[in-house]
Amino acid sequence: MEQLDELELLMEKSFWEEAELPAERFQKKAVASFPRTVLSRGMDNRYLVLAVSTVQNKEGNCEKHLVITASQSLENKELCILRNDWCSVPVEPGDIIHLEGDCTSDTWIIDKDFGYLILYPDILISGTSIASSIRCMRRAVLSETFRVNNTLIRHSANVIGRFHEVFENFAQKMLCKTLLFKRIQEYYRHLKEMYRLNLSQDEIKQEVEDYLPSFCKWAGDFMHKNASTDFPQMQLSLPSDSSKDNSTCNIEVVKSMDIEESIWSPRFGLKGKIDVTVGVKIHRGCKTKYKIMPLELKTGKESNSIEHRSQVVLYTLLSQERRADPEAGLLLYLKTGQMYPVPANHLDKRELLKLRNQMAFSLFHRISKSATRQKTQLASLPQIIEEEKTCKYCSQMGNCALYSRAVEQQMDGSSVPIVMLPKIEEETQHLKQTHLEYFSLWCLMLTLESQSKDNKKNHQNIWLMPASEMEKSGSCIGHLIRTEHVKTICDGQYLHNFQRKHGAIPVTNLLAGDRVIVSGEERSLFALSRGYVKEINTTTVTCLLDRNLSVLPESILFRLDQEEKSCDIETPLGNLSKLMENTFVSKKLRDLIIDFREPQFTSYLSSVLPHDAKDTVACILKGLNKPQRQAMKKVLLSKDYTLVVGMPGTGKTTTICTLVPAPEQVEKGGVSNITEAKVIVFLTSIFIKAGCSPSDIGIIAPYRQQLKIINDLLAHSSIGMVEVNTVDKYQGRDKSIVLVSFVRSNKDGTVGELLKDWRRLNVAITRAKHKLILLGCVPSLNCYPPLEKLLNHLNSEKLISFLFCIWSHLINMEVFATYWVTFKENKTLFPLPFHTRAVSPLAPQVYPKL
Repeated sequence: MEQLDELELLMEKSFWEEAELPAERFQKKAVASFPRTVLSRGMDNRYLVLAVSTVQNKEGNCEKHLVITASQSLENKELCILRNDWCSVPVEPGDIIHLEGDCTSDTWIIDKDFGYLILYPDILISGTSIASSIRCMRRAVLSETFRVNNTLIRHSANVIGRFHEVFENFAQKMLCKTLLFKRIQEYYRHLKEMYRLNLSQDEIKQEVEDYLPSFCKWAGDFMHKNASTDFPQMQLSLPSDSSKDNSTCNIEVVKSMDIEESIWSPRFGLKGKIDVTVGVKIHRGCKTKYKIMPLELKTGKESNSIEHRSQVVLYTLLSQERRADPEAGLLLYLKTGQMYPVPANHLDKRELLKLRNQMAFSLFHRISKSATRQKTQLASLPQIIEEEKTCKYCSQMGNCALYSRAVEQQMDGSSVPIVMLPKIEEETQHLKQTHLEYFSLWCLMLTLESQSKDNKKNHQNIWLMPASEMEKSGSCIGHLIRTEHVKTICDGQYLHNFQRKHGAIPVTNLLAGDRVIVSGEERSLFALSRGYVKEINTTTVTCLLDRNLSVLPESILFRLDQEEKSCDIETPLGNLSKLMENTFVSKKLRDLIIDFREPQFTSYLSSVLPHDAKDTVACILKGLNKPQRQAMKKVLLSKDYTLVVGMPGTGKTTTICTLVPAPEQVEKGGVSNITEAKVIVFLTSIFIKAGCSPSDIGIIAPYRQQLKIINDLLAHSSIGMVEVNTVDKYQGRDKSIVLVSFVRSNKDGTVGELLKDWRRLNVAITRAKHKLILLGCVPSLNCYPPLEKLLNHLNSEKLISFLFCIWSHLINMEVFATYWVTFKENKTLFPLPFHTRAVSPLAPQVYPKL
């Protein structure tokens, strides 16, 4: 907390005292609060505020004068004058600001008609959050802190996601309605995320198709007409239009430029995803203007609300990072097909950026000190509003009341609107004082952790430092060009290859598995995509990215910046919020976690296990030692939870893995085993982290559905390029490390025809040059004699290096691994970690006839 103390000491001083402090004190404060900020002029300028004073001008109006500098030595000072409502910006000495406008004679003037001030510009806030702050700033700040896991929100997002793809095809090809329905059917294979919403494909299909008539009507109205006068007339005046121009115009949507374009704006302190970026022609009389505009899609009720329009205005600011000012955007309601043009005038942008500054101030000042300066505590949030209707339907009502009662009402001098006290009491009456204290404590701890790690993020280096400078730290590679074709791995996963335009890849700290942010070296191409490094050598970097960059010109130079792991407090804060909810499950968890109610256990196993499970349980327990069996029994008897405690190496992991079910799944697409697939991917990641090259690892499975699942898991992980294939594809080839997933795990002993082929089994177990990992269900595999011989041999030679028994509803599974060495004259096996070659080492024992 030393840095916070230094900052607070500065805040204690009066303005005049602070103005006289030596430059070193300002530097310390800036370092404490903004350790990675580089002061600079230019388009992405960053100024340090040295002093703040409020004065009256000649007209008797208040102005706020800021003494600022863009010099690291704090020598070259400039003046920023805030007039009109800009005086309300909560800027303080030591803050970092960005200025938009003109500077004349080292003086900036920001007033109601010209210029913007952006407070803490490196805090990027989404346009959606800022728009929601119009009615309630407190709700917006809470939404940034406690993410609501709202099914309806995700449902809406997924519906829009499907329409993005439909729109792209319609915009580019003007599909007929029948073909459009057929194209939508093709998209359903990508709707895995819908299962998380507990919705069937038929329900989602109906949901999407409900929008189609109005969507098709909209497309017919605004696209692909013969004459400009055929397009609908609308009222739209652009800021650049002459006051004499008629606002009536015909709008034509020419083409779709991008879908879900993700943009970071270090100028305006904004971030967001634009639903659709479209090329638009504005026909007014005999004149036509062409603009590239943001098109915001809404699936809900048509309201043309101030929040929706504000989102569009903010997206016009985002668009300026990539292209010329669009001056307006479009708002489309998919249920009705009604579209509204939204002009982005200076007044609207000014007021929204002022809201953004207020929000940034609240997010930055989340920690304070009590009046006695004895205790670090959470800061108050923006004031609770007194609008019953707004609060009634607010998704953050529970968190708002909880924070008020647990945090704010414990402060000296706190004030809560009297009319809201009954609502706060109603929302929190189920909580004890210990529960409120628990919430306050852990919210504070998580916030402190987040602030500590936020200071170490390097996002701002992308726009504040050139790649050549960042390369010296080893966390960046610049001057890259894209080579080869981009390969689509799966929906939203694209494999890119980059090479240095001139020379080899420089010495770098980037490794396979590292997260990266891909940007263009041009000023307008910040954070084009995010993803992982899959492979890297002296000539090529292979990355798996969330955007297909092949749509950009081949001449673009790219830079890869290592994305430092952020402090994810969204999940624990979300869990903390749910723990305080007035539900049966949350109450039980509070009893156990906060009130320390002892967990309850059933007295006898017979009351929790089926009568015919005796032999199965005995088989499971046979692979465990006495303490592990005792722990297993305790878990089976538990009504609440069981803590498995032990020194390192005592078998805690083995015991826990015993409880994980791993049955096979037989689907239309084939046979698979998701648990085996996850274990395979986990083991693969361990080998890579230990230094193995992904190209030296091979994964074998007998079923194509299992291969597909493993490939999907690999694509969404940080693992490099690992070959995943059937046994037949590995015929005549080998790998240093081979992992085999047998897949089958069932209670009737069915292993399928593929596993009965002893020739395939022989190929599978002889592909490894150094290490072989076999993963499967022992009881199921023992039903087939060759596999039974293999397992018995491994067991007799003590080559099973770890044994997990997995039990669930009469299904159990064993994971076994072998570490062998051959290249000995007697062809025997040795339980050593490495060996030189595997030449059918099990053949003499398992297949005597060979």
